[in-house]
Amino acid sequence: MKTSEIRELSTSDLIERIDTERTMLVRMKMNHAITPLDNPQKLKQAKLNIARLITELRSRELKQKSK
Repeated sequence: MKTSEIRELSTSDLIERIDTERTMLVRMKMNHAITPLDNPQKLKQAKLNIARLITELRSRELKQKSK
């Protein structure tokens, strides 16, 4: 997910998306432990997406506090 796409999401959508991404990451980890994934880089990409979403959410919180 690109940063520009993340910025277009509303705050409630961001929170919902973070939850879904985290559950997907847990499932991928479990699946990878049982049978290796075709592309293990998907785990890294999922972690990065979660970090991007959390960063955008935090920046919005800080903007609201500064106002």
